[in-house]
Amino acid sequence: MSSVTPLNALGEFGLINRLQQTITLRQPSTTLGIGDDAAILSPAAGQDTVISTDLLVEGVHFDLTFCPLKHVGYKAVAVNVSDVAAMNATPTQIVVGIAVGARYSVEAIEELYEGMRLACEAYNVDLVGGDTTASRGGLTISVTVLGQVAQGQAVRRSGAQANDLLCVTGDLGGALLGLQVLEREKQAWQADPEFQPELEKYSYVVQRQLRPEARMDVIYELRELGIMPTSMIDISDGLASETLHLCQASGVGARVFTENLPIANPTLEVAEEFSLDPIMCMLNGGEDYELLFTVPLADHDKIKNHPDITIIGHMVPQSEGANLITKAGQAVPLRAQGFKHF
Repeated sequence: MSSVTPLNALGEFGLINRLQQTITLRQPSTTLGIGDDAAILSPAAGQDTVISTDLLVEGVHFDLTFCPLKHVGYKAVAVNVSDVAAMNATPTQIVVGIAVGARYSVEAIEELYEGMRLACEAYNVDLVGGDTTASRGGLTISVTVLGQVAQGQAVRRSGAQANDLLCVTGDLGGALLGLQVLEREKQAWQADPEFQPELEKYSYVVQRQLRPEARMDVIYELRELGIMPTSMIDISDGLASETLHLCQASGVGARVFTENLPIANPTLEVAEEFSLDPIMCMLNGGEDYELLFTVPLADHDKIKNHPDITIIGHMVPQSEGANLITKAGQAVPLRAQGFKHF
């Protein structure tokens, strides 16, 4: 059995020095990373910088009963990169702050940062600094991400026009169903500590919950296709909620067609097992971190055959409202029923 090192054996600066040894800088805009009072960044001329911050709180955003620390670290970076992707920007640097309780060991924090390191490698991002402090409760992680985009090329939520196509990447509902599976297995384990969860048949949805991916791949592909979204947002709180955000910011309405909503077969099977409506899961399940965006109707032919983009509807004048259109042609007002923080 491997031994664990209490945090007080190293202290704050010893821990930082130990973690610093695992960090590799990749971005030419990073002049100085960890080790001084502040990092030094030198963005290129003609570039805009985008900044976003996300908090992940133990017991609110993740449960260490079923979420490995390495996955927590990866997810903490990925969800921030997703915000940069939603601005049509390229992520370049992150800073990380953690508040950690005494029950955590040095090895546990190294596992957390290993997940962050893997995500930084996957998204070509530099970890350039942050802060560590003690916590009387659980683990809290704050990640701030910086990104760069050509001047004037950032995509906001507010640019959609009537007749624009409404598109989504990937498939929806998987993260919600993954959480349902993990919560059920946790309850079974709590009732019987000898219980061994069998998650192999649920690997797709569990992965969608524990280790989501930011869709930078689609951002790069849209650039190659010469497509500039008119508005964009990432799906963290559910498709219905995010569609309403685009509508409100852009001053338009929307028509979303249920028959066009993309769902993976493994997600559909788990929804049936839990007796959950797949449409509800796709509309209101958060944490898919897919991209929801609009493009001009003129781009239809460029995008219609993309294997990882689905046209789910179109924007309409604000007076027509935001509606879900059923297979029978009935218009049902969209309601935001995803996760609420407060």
